[in-house]
Amino acid sequence: MAVLLDGKQVSAATREGIRTEVEVLAGEGIVPGLAVVLVGDDVGSQVYVRNKKRACDELGIRSWQYTLPETTGQAELLALIDRLNRDPQVHGILVQSPLPAHIDEALVTNFIRPEKDVDAFHPFNVGRIVLGDYAYLPCTPAGIMEILRSYRIDPAGKHCVVVGRSHIVGRPMSMLLLHANATVTICHSHTRDLGAITRQAEILVAAVGRERFITADMVRDGAVVIDVGMNRDASGKLCGDVDFDAVREKASYITPVPGGVGPMTITMLMKNTVTAAKILSGKQAETLDTSSMRW
Repeated sequence: MAVLLDGKQVSAATREGIRTEVEVLAGEGIVPGLAVVLVGDDVGSQVYVRNKKRACDELGIRSWQYTLPETTGQAELLALIDRLNRDPQVHGILVQSPLPAHIDEALVTNFIRPEKDVDAFHPFNVGRIVLGDYAYLPCTPAGIMEILRSYRIDPAGKHCVVVGRSHIVGRPMSMLLLHANATVTICHSHTRDLGAITRQAEILVAAVGRERFITADMVRDGAVVIDVGMNRDASGKLCGDVDFDAVREKASYITPVPGGVGPMTITMLMKNTVTAAKILSGKQAETLDTSSMRW
């Protein structure tokens, strides 16, 4: 029976450290600030934005929410981002996805100042992640690495398999594992005999967005299984990309859904916002001190 990787517990401990950093900065007259832009009325996005505001309030981070109608034009959105780019009180900018179809999401991402890109989606920041010389990390992959560190699961020398190649999770996840000295395989919709590859994984990360896609016969005995999925099954129950009940019998460690990776994503956003405040106020260099990333 696998040990549960408790994302709520790791998140709470991480937030204590963030709260301390915010208090120190406040004593120096610096209040980290996060601006969140929501375009349209997507229900899921509204929930995420509320949770982000709640986390900011809890940690003493100043927050602004800009809710724009679905019909907002691209020029109007870019004008708002330009104003936030120039506002010295705003250290982090996040434009909630998905955006309406008439707005070019890549253009919007590229328009955010890299120093304020707390999602770490700007091509400049993506390139730095590939090189291993970064200031910010995408929140979900960074949260997964924090969970592994908290449970002293060192990827070094291990074969790690990432199922999914999105620019939000799969690709940056593979880079972080590579920087941690793992041997990494990325699988996707064109991978042949997927199960033969996932069964080789000592650490398996599932990020495909399909309910219970990873079944027990696809998992090696004793594997560490990280479930990034957040799906609803036919009965409306929240579930991940992993068949949790069956896989738990084979794995050594596994993240539950909910309560695994999810709580870490917003926590790492808060961490990125504090880092941005330090960089923009001259308190920290633009390269992350990777000594804190070691196992």
